[in-house]
Amino acid sequence: MNVNLSQYANLNICVALSGGRDSMALLHYLLSHGSEYGITVCAVNFDHKMRGEESAADSAFAASYCRERGVPLDFYEWNDDVPKTETSARSWRLECYKKTVVPHILQDGSAWSGADAVATAHHLDDNAETVLFNLARGSGLSGLKGITDGDFIAADGRKCRLIRPLIGCSRAEIDEYVTANKIPFTDDKTNFSDCYTRNKLRLNVLPELERAVSGAAKAIYRFSRIAAEDEEFFRNMLTERDMVIEKSYGYKIPICHEKPLFKRAVLLVLNGLKLKDYTFERLENMYDLQFAAIGKKFEFSGCVALKEEDGISIFRPNFRETAVHESAEADFHDYVGFNRTDFCGVPLAVETDDPTCSNTFSNGEKILRFDLGKIPPTAKIRFMRAGDKFTKFGGGTKNLGSYFSDLKISARVRAGVPVIADGREILIVCGVEISEKVRTDDRTGSVAYIISQDYKNNK
Repeated sequence: MNVNLSQYANLNICVALSGGRDSMALLHYLLSHGSEYGITVCAVNFDHKMRGEESAADSAFAASYCRERGVPLDFYEWNDDVPKTETSARSWRLECYKKTVVPHILQDGSAWSGADAVATAHHLDDNAETVLFNLARGSGLSGLKGITDGDFIAADGRKCRLIRPLIGCSRAEIDEYVTANKIPFTDDKTNFSDCYTRNKLRLNVLPELERAVSGAAKAIYRFSRIAAEDEEFFRNMLTERDMVIEKSYGYKIPICHEKPLFKRAVLLVLNGLKLKDYTFERLENMYDLQFAAIGKKFEFSGCVALKEEDGISIFRPNFRETAVHESAEADFHDYVGFNRTDFCGVPLAVETDDPTCSNTFSNGEKILRFDLGKIPPTAKIRFMRAGDKFTKFGGGTKNLGSYFSDLKISARVRAGVPVIADGREILIVCGVEISEKVRTDDRTGSVAYIISQDYKNNK
């Protein structure tokens, strides 16, 4: 078994040690060869409480082995009432990784120095299994890059590495190393049951594939490294071309006719929105949405993709896009001078002192000056409704929707713009403009200011 450790030189590596043959082989190899590269070694063990006494015995075995060889060992035990699944267990381990790399005090009172990286014992056959599994599920190229090294943010804010030193080693090579070095290990019986999809691939499909095509796992590994390189190239291109723009409401993807690049931008957005249940057809629909009329939208998995003039916006609808809040309103005069800072969660304030003399407000906000005496006592703060009319500053009355269209403010944005209205008459479009009917003049006795997000310049 030949492992390239030079890429991990001078790291303090924490081995995720289950007690199984793969992780035991990894720990043994690092202890035997790591000092040549300035590598120091520790270990972490997890009891998922999924196999009762068996998993407890595995943890005891790992602790005994580390104690006999002077390897510092951190330990985490599942104490959550959340139902245990492969996915939840994987998420829990990642959270444990974030803690174990940070210096802390162990259960026995000893000091734990932390680590620079966590090493898992994934190998060549695990990588082939992952690639085949993702391919069978209809994954794009990103799912075919297999198991790679990566980064994660530790509990103390540091960027730490998640590494797989054995990823180029086959199952057979690891078995041979374990036998030659008389390395003890435990067996997880669930690994030999074909009740799970991945186990079926491991126990049935991969051996048959190797018999049909000798060296298949290594060929799949080479393919997965090429896929990983290609994905890195596209990821860099997305960054260089600013293809994924994070917004307060979600994400914006500029118009892009290069389908491979556009789809990767969408996948990056879906990952940011924590969505995994997407399909090839949905990616195609979002690409085609670029060529639809402005305002067209595509709804999927609790999200909305909306065609706008400068690209596709993808977001989760909130209360401002739902009919249930169309009736939300508040008395305008209740906001004057009472330090109210929002309406239905939308930042908004009404001041009688000139706020431009203060450092309270940011460049992303707009301050509108108006005649407070011209706002009737019946005026309300609300969102736009059908039939609203607006008399523009300087004259000329328009339907409010048409006014927004003239300013190229999208349907997504306008639905969340607070307005000051008296019936269907819009007196102020917050963050945009005041009506001619409330402008100050020589007879103005009371000037007020309304502060909100600048919707006109931050669309």
